Amino acid sequence: QVRLVESGGGLVQSGGSLRLSCVASGFIVSLKDMGWYRQAPGKQRELVASITRGGSTDYADSVKGRFTISRDNAKNTVYLEMNSLKPEDTAVYYCNRVGVPYDSWGQGTQVTVSS
Repeated sequence: QVRLVESGGGLVQSGGSLRLSCVASGFIVSLKDMGWYRQAPGKQRELVASITRGGSTDYADSVKGRFTISRDNAKNTVYLEMNSLKPEDTAVYYCNRVGVPYDSWGQGTQVTVSS
């Protein structure tokens, strides 16, 4: 049974940093292409960062140079390091498989950036 549990969000001032964690169970993250998605109020969910099985990473233009996705295979956990946060980064952040996301999304973690 697939389960994704995100944590690490919070309220931060513009320019601040946060580190999000996603603990997965029911599958092995290192065998999947994984990603961090976000959904802002009134907007569609978007993929902002991804990491392949081989460890290659990719980022949306809006976060490139500020966000870093990584993976700890021993902990079956995916991370998102977010620096130089902007008010437009405010959203609920989720992790899931890239391509064909699992149906069972986690609860997400709220990130709020104040100006």
